[in-house]
Amino acid sequence: MKLTDIRDNPGATKERMRVGRGIGSGKGKTGGRGVKGQKSRAGVAIKGFEGGQMPVHRRLPKRGFNNIFRKDYNEVNLGRLQVAIDAGKLDVSAPVTADVLVAAGVCAKARDGVRILGVGELKAKLVLQVAGASRSAVEAVEKAGGVVTILGGEAAAEA
Repeated sequence: MKLTDIRDNPGATKERMRVGRGIGSGKGKTGGRGVKGQKSRAGVAIKGFEGGQMPVHRRLPKRGFNNIFRKDYNEVNLGRLQVAIDAGKLDVSAPVTADVLVAAGVCAKARDGVRILGVGELKAKLVLQVAGASRSAVEAVEKAGGVVTILGGEAAAEA
């Protein structure tokens, strides 16, 4: 077998319809656009246009705002940590930080920090140094004999 022998299966791909190529093609003359009018012409983008009536996106009131200081945390569940420990990717003796979790493949990349959530079961004794943790996660870690330290100067575990 050579690289030139590789082909798609018969019928796997379909040729695109070339419009406006004669009446015999079935899509000739108007090319499937109907007859006359704004939508039959080229260069028309009327998304959201309601024929001069005030469009729905302008009738409805504006709400809320985008907080430019919002933190984007990596959410990690306790069950995910236990899976990584069982697989031998996380070292239980060393403190667990965002960088350690990225190196272990638990998080794809470190964003503004890691927030631990309490879904799943944690059996190992861990020392966690994270940006935030839910109350249930802190209770579960402390029940397993571990410690949760919240980084970033926030005193509360509800970061």
